[in-house]
Amino acid sequence: MKKCVFYVLAVFALSSCSTEEMQTNAIEAEIVQTDPLSARQINEEINQTTKTKGRFSWNEASSHFLWSGIVQGNKIASIGFGNSKDDFDRSKSSNSEALQQEILDVIQQYEGKNERVLLASDEFLNQIDVYIEKQETVIALRKLKSIRYFEPGDYRYFENENKINGATAKSSGSSSGCGLESTALSASDYTTVTPNAKAPWSFAKHNITSAWNYSTGAGVTIGLIDSGVSFNQSLLSGSFNNGSSSGRTISKNGVYVDSVWPWSSGYDGADDKCGHGTSMASAMAAPRNNQGQPVGVAYNANLISYRAASNVVLDGYHEQEGVKIAFTNLGNTASVKIISMSMGHIFSVGKIEDGVKYAYSKGKLIFCAGGTSTSFTTFVGVIFPAWMPETQAITGVKENTSNQKCDVCHSGSEIDFTYQMERASGNNIPVLSYYNGQTDYVGGSSVATASTAGIAALVWSKNPSWTRDQVLNKMRQSATYYPTKNADYGYGNINVLQAVQ
Repeated sequence: MKKCVFYVLAVFALSSCSTEEMQTNAIEAEIVQTDPLSARQINEEINQTTKTKGRFSWNEASSHFLWSGIVQGNKIASIGFGNSKDDFDRSKSSNSEALQQEILDVIQQYEGKNERVLLASDEFLNQIDVYIEKQETVIALRKLKSIRYFEPGDYRYFENENKINGATAKSSGSSSGCGLESTALSASDYTTVTPNAKAPWSFAKHNITSAWNYSTGAGVTIGLIDSGVSFNQSLLSGSFNNGSSSGRTISKNGVYVDSVWPWSSGYDGADDKCGHGTSMASAMAAPRNNQGQPVGVAYNANLISYRAASNVVLDGYHEQEGVKIAFTNLGNTASVKIISMSMGHIFSVGKIEDGVKYAYSKGKLIFCAGGTSTSFTTFVGVIFPAWMPETQAITGVKENTSNQKCDVCHSGSEIDFTYQMERASGNNIPVLSYYNGQTDYVGGSSVATASTAGIAALVWSKNPSWTRDQVLNKMRQSATYYPTKNADYGYGNINVLQAVQ
């Protein structure tokens, strides 16, 4: 693990000293800085590191920088522990309780208190959230070999960036993917299919409507991690089996605590208060209805939704905690084969990374959005957790292309597939609106991800005995660039008809 810059300076100044003496001087140099950095200073360093190195990690930051982030984030730290970097599953760790207690003992020793140390201990993961006030505690903990990651648990990068850039509440909200508006659809953006549903223009581009002759997603359950699904949209509630959709279920769950205080408890329910999750549910699994409303890719698939965050920007304790819980719960749900999440962050969050790995270890096929830019993250490549090897990173491209990203979409070497979601006219994908009888458009890598998760459901439904890898290989073989990935757009667009034949 890297030490701060003062360690490097100590090497030159004390080249004749022993290794032990140099390490001691490095720790002393770190402790000298008694004042934490401001949120502005922290964000500036994160941005600069991301621009120059491509990625920021708290694990590679100095102890003073890490401590500053903890102080600026309600003094909450998130710690992942284990006997190795892959030792995340508590049930597979013979000494997880001992390792956790070792960490708590160090905190109690340096903080000088026995109470108000442990905020939360995860049931399934080797991960805890703790209270830390002193920089000395941070330095001591980083010396433990059992710590896999050590991060601020409630540092709000995006909230601070909004403050620094003077963003208004309105502009901040629009960049978070939320909106309950409805829009009448242009007749050129859909075709009508029986019994009276609107098939979005993109379906023809990917041969989805033709693929329905072979598969409709029946028997496959998709897990959606997002802002929830609206109870005001009957086609995603009691009328989920409307029209040609039948024999399937939708389940809505809530694991998000709507509070600025990390120590608050009590989930605020499964209902979508943002609108984003409703759009994603519609894109992947809206019924093939008789009400003249948009249909989803896998219109006979089951859906289990989790309201895990208030919007798409995973900023702050409760949103990151909610996403972690959603991944572990879906991982533990045997019927779930596919997980889709169109949310993320510009740097890694250890507890979410653990949640993703946990779900992956249970055989789930995971799709994550490659990234859609806010006004101040245009310099960011593929976002977290889409860059993880356990996920399939999806981005949106313009109509009739497989290598021209949408105006706000991200691209990069981690991208696995693309989906056409931006028309030459500028219109995006038609979806069900938040309220009954209303429609809307949705864009970005978000809808590309949800649509691709729906495609995976069609492939798996056609081949129910297949493994995750078999489904994934078939999707790759049916895409533009197979067998060689494009440097920035992965395997490109999927020909869904080919994928289900």
